[in-house]
Amino acid sequence: MNLDSVLQRISNNNPMLQMYESRSKAMDAYSEGAKSWMAPMVGGGVFMSPYPGAEVMEDRDKGSIMVSAEQDVPNPVKLRAKEKYMKSRAGIELAAKDVTYNQLRAEAKTAYYNWVVLEKQMAVLKDNERIMEFMLKLARIRYPYSQGKLGSIYKAEARLHEVKNMQLMTANQIEQQNVQLNTLMNLPKDQKYKIDTTVTIPEPAILAVDTTYLTGARSDVRQLDRTIESMQLNVQMEKLERLPDFKLRFDHMYPRDPMMPQQFTAMGMISIPIAPWSSKMYKANTKAMNLEIQSMQRERESILNEAQGMARNMALELNTMRQQADNYNNKIIPAFKKNYDVTMLAYEQNNADLPLVIDAWESLNMAQMEYLKILQSLFQMTVNYEKEIER
Repeated sequence: MNLDSVLQRISNNNPMLQMYESRSKAMDAYSEGAKSWMAPMVGGGVFMSPYPGAEVMEDRDKGSIMVSAEQDVPNPVKLRAKEKYMKSRAGIELAAKDVTYNQLRAEAKTAYYNWVVLEKQMAVLKDNERIMEFMLKLARIRYPYSQGKLGSIYKAEARLHEVKNMQLMTANQIEQQNVQLNTLMNLPKDQKYKIDTTVTIPEPAILAVDTTYLTGARSDVRQLDRTIESMQLNVQMEKLERLPDFKLRFDHMYPRDPMMPQQFTAMGMISIPIAPWSSKMYKANTKAMNLEIQSMQRERESILNEAQGMARNMALELNTMRQQADNYNNKIIPAFKKNYDVTMLAYEQNNADLPLVIDAWESLNMAQMEYLKILQSLFQMTVNYEKEIER
């Protein structure tokens, strides 16, 4: 399985990302009801009826039975503004999904590259095991002929067991990376597979990353943009509170005196939100939301400024690590390998002792392990750099 396959499975199967998709759909569903009206009200009762026990002089004083119906009629401009605001919230959830995916992608790359380095480390340890077994075998053959020391044999045995211990630890770490990737891909935690270990050293990083690129690339900035847009729509919706709403009411009376005519009342009402005692609320809300928008715009500038600086520092460090890894791979390790080969040849020709060969092997082994350590740091820095610029 290669890295692209891992990332594709995370994008399709990770439950956290699916959660944001569901939330976005929920926001769309909410917006479908944004233009609905309040339910009509109907009722019945008595109208201008005397209290029980009161003396009624004439039948017309008995009052009437009344049936009422009432309907609030919201301002259509307000409804349209509310619908736009509700729809804008779906965009925030989708932007949040991109932010989370960027985090998950960095975690997956970290686990994947750790696995690659651990496989390389395991290969080195297997080679070390073969070398130590060969040296131990050679020492045991020479010892009866007084061409070696017993202490050297024990030292070689100890190194061989150390190598096997490191193999156990490395195998366990590989297993952990396997579980981590399975968790991110939402696969069974015990599922086994091989990864593509033919990963090349990252290319040199670009030092200068402008804010225009970061604005389009960074998901957290896009999320902030969607939030600001939604807040601006909310401000527009709040400003529309100055517009009136309407209400219709119809009452019908059935007089208890059959001689009296049936009566009705029809009323149309309009709210007056510009009244000083009612306008304070939406004016205060509008002012507060505008200040929140200004705060988010400053936060956006801060994120871009900080990201630009961090990207440059990471690029500098990444390029230095890349040079160090290149030096280890092309200069330091080959030199230690030649030293080991020459020492081993001298040992085979009885011109060197076993401890000297072990020292040469240890130097080569330390250089190989240091190279792998730098390689792991290089991959980790690459992941952090790509996470910062979202590439």
